[in-house]
Amino acid sequence: MVAIVLLLACVIQVATRALNRRPFAPDTVPEGAYARIALAVAERRTRDAFAYLETEAQWASYTVRDARKKGCERARKSYPPDERKKILAAWKDDCNAADGADVFEKIALRRGWTARLERDLSGVAHVEIQGERATVVTGRGTRYPFRRRDNGIWGLTIFTAELQAEAERASRDLEMVERAALDYERAVP
Repeated sequence: MVAIVLLLACVIQVATRALNRRPFAPDTVPEGAYARIALAVAERRTRDAFAYLETEAQWASYTVRDARKKGCERARKSYPPDERKKILAAWKDDCNAADGADVFEKIALRRGWTARLERDLSGVAHVEIQGERATVVTGRGTRYPFRRRDNGIWGLTIFTAELQAEAERASRDLEMVERAALDYERAVP
């Protein structure tokens, strides 16, 4: 009897693991991209969700990193120590980021996007596709907008506007740093 119970427990455990780790739909369908985002968020790997953002959001993340990195380099060369310290402290996360995925992860954590996704993610109830756009509707009724990227992968669009605004802000900040650096250089005898 004990052997049967143990065997049954093992079968249930193996079946549960098989069901929970069954292959996802491909990321060339909205359900597949959504499933990969949900898994990344559930496993606290927000950085891995970056691959499933729309292209414009990815570009914006790289723009933030590049502008902040150039701004930090320019401040290191030309700013007086006190001013340099302020800029480097404010931008250290972005200018030290390895790539756009790191920038996205840091922004997502700072702005509460990760927490929001953790609260709202659930199973897919249905998908509405209209041309290059799709909406994944979850079992909780949350709607996640996607856009088909050039490579066929569907990218989440809910963070694009904020990432683009951050990229524009970083570009404007870089221009200000450049102008101030020139002023500091002219002021040095």
